[in-house]
Amino acid sequence: MSASTAAARPAPTEYAPYYERYVSLVAGDVVETLERQGAETAALLRGLTEEQGDVRYEPGKGSVKELIGHLIDTERILSYRLLRVARGDRRPIEGFDQDPYVANSNAGARTVSSLADEFGHVRGATLALVRGLDDAAWSRSGVANENEVSARALAYIIAGHEAHHVRILRERYL
Repeated sequence: MSASTAAARPAPTEYAPYYERYVSLVAGDVVETLERQGAETAALLRGLTEEQGDVRYEPGKGSVKELIGHLIDTERILSYRLLRVARGDRRPIEGFDQDPYVANSNAGARTVSSLADEFGHVRGATLALVRGLDDAAWSRSGVANENEVSARALAYIIAGHEAHHVRILRERYL
């Protein structure tokens, strides 16, 4: 059995209701989705100019560079949660406030290409993690941000979070 076979769509009881907005965006095999997305998003990001990287679709909203930084930070955090849950760590994992991460990321001072490269590396690490999970690991659950969540749900949340923000990037920024 492949690693992704065990990553069947999570039941709604495997994640907090808030995350349905992300899980619902994933169709098909989640590992294949993460692979495809990684390549497509990296290509999209590498095609952006530095001028596009500084665009804000309205005052007070983050720039394209900050959106990319948010994707990177959130994937790191969700992958860390996935690692802990998959390895059977039942200790509660604290939530995080995304706003200070964006404000303190220094993404605006970086180049789009450096952010695109970092995104590719982070996605590569996520893929290495999920490809190595066995059936038992995919099925394990833990507590993150005061909610029960399964390893399989976290993989879907990672993929859905990216899909959500790439749609925003395409519709509002580009």
